[in-house]
Amino acid sequence: MEAPNLTSTLGLVRWIMWAQRKAAEDWIRTRELSHEQGFALGYLVQNPGAIQRDIAQVTRTSAASVSSLLQGLERRGLVERRTEGGNERSKRVYATPAGAELVSGFDTAMAAADETILAPLDEAERATLDALLTKITAELPQPTRS
Repeated sequence: MEAPNLTSTLGLVRWIMWAQRKAAEDWIRTRELSHEQGFALGYLVQNPGAIQRDIAQVTRTSAASVSSLLQGLERRGLVERRTEGGNERSKRVYATPAGAELVSGFDTAMAAADETILAPLDEAERATLDALLTKITAELPQPTRS
């Protein structure tokens, strides 16, 4: 990655986001998962029984990519696809207990990364930063999953 532009406010924000994403990717990599696999597995833990189209939508990938991604997770015993109502074309996807266990602790790891990033700030500075970012984001379009 190119060094961040440290002369602009948003360049600094991008650097912070890069540090947070790197922490997430490092955590996921230690579990021998790709970013996409980790995201999909986490999504399935939170949304058991999702259909492939839902997974493609939240991962912003194609149905074919999701199928390949799920096959890799299935081979490792981390997800399973189940036929619903006898309809072979309608399969729901579930994280297995092993899959859920593999990604458990992600939120805790990310909270620790956030704490490391914010460590130079005291409580008053954190409150000020939060207020300023809240003010800025109040004027932005809301992110969507679609």
